[in-house]
Amino acid sequence: MIQTSFRNWALDETPASRSQANWGRRYRIWLSLKSNPLAMIGLGIILLFALLSLFAPLIAPYDPSLQNLGNRLARPSAGHWFGTDELGRDILSRILFGGRVTLGMVVSVVAVVAPIGLAVGCVAGYMGGVVDSALMRITDVFLAFPRLILALAFVAALKPGVESAILAIALTAWPPYARLARAETMTIRNTDYVAAYRLTGASRWRIMLRHIAPLCVPSLIVRTTLDMSSIIITAASLGFLGMGAQAPSPEWGAMIATAKRFIFEQWWVATIPGIAIFMVSLAFNFLGDGLRDVLDPKQN
Repeated sequence: MIQTSFRNWALDETPASRSQANWGRRYRIWLSLKSNPLAMIGLGIILLFALLSLFAPLIAPYDPSLQNLGNRLARPSAGHWFGTDELGRDILSRILFGGRVTLGMVVSVVAVVAPIGLAVGCVAGYMGGVVDSALMRITDVFLAFPRLILALAFVAALKPGVESAILAIALTAWPPYARLARAETMTIRNTDYVAAYRLTGASRWRIMLRHIAPLCVPSLIVRTTLDMSSIIITAASLGFLGMGAQAPSPEWGAMIATAKRFIFEQWWVATIPGIAIFMVSLAFNFLGDGLRDVLDPKQN
């Protein structure tokens, strides 16, 4: 009854308030997204991994750092669903706790790069001239280097660890967001309603903050969702190369690095964390494709 009432209220063609109109728009986006099976599969996988990682202390059958050398490299069994690693640690428990590290790094990177890219792109696109040229040349410098190589250089200049990896990935991931926000801003700045705000005396900073940046957000959301898979792979790569999370932290990339010498005889030690990385990366791609179809007006 409540769901039906909310549906009718949200889908009302003549909303009585701005709040009702906003909720109606969000509900239509959700209905469109829900009609995409792959997007819902991706969303389900992401939510599943997020919940498993969040409640890892309650779900994990063992301490992820607990060693049992007498049971090292044990095959998957009822006692250890995914087997044990070279130190006898339960792989399932380490996967659950490792999700906290890997997904936490991804969320932290996105929380940093999205606002930075949005700010740089909006300022460059709206100001134009020397400001635009200066900001875009800086962006081009960062785009000229492969992300992983540049991230390795930043981590090497700091010190290996989760915090350094987050900062390094963030410093290398913001340029595409700035480029996208700039392109959106250059399209929006010449519209009639922006000209109307200028005539009312609104400052350029107010126009960028209140009237241009919000219109760039949908495109950035799509870009962020699609980019999360590459951020996950970059974070796992840094862990694999010893520049990310340090032992005995149960990070997925670091788990593969320590298990690579057992991949032929004890395949499960390296394969299980690899499958986790693959599933989460694929899920973000599915969700990103669905959001692009829903939020990009050119796709409709």
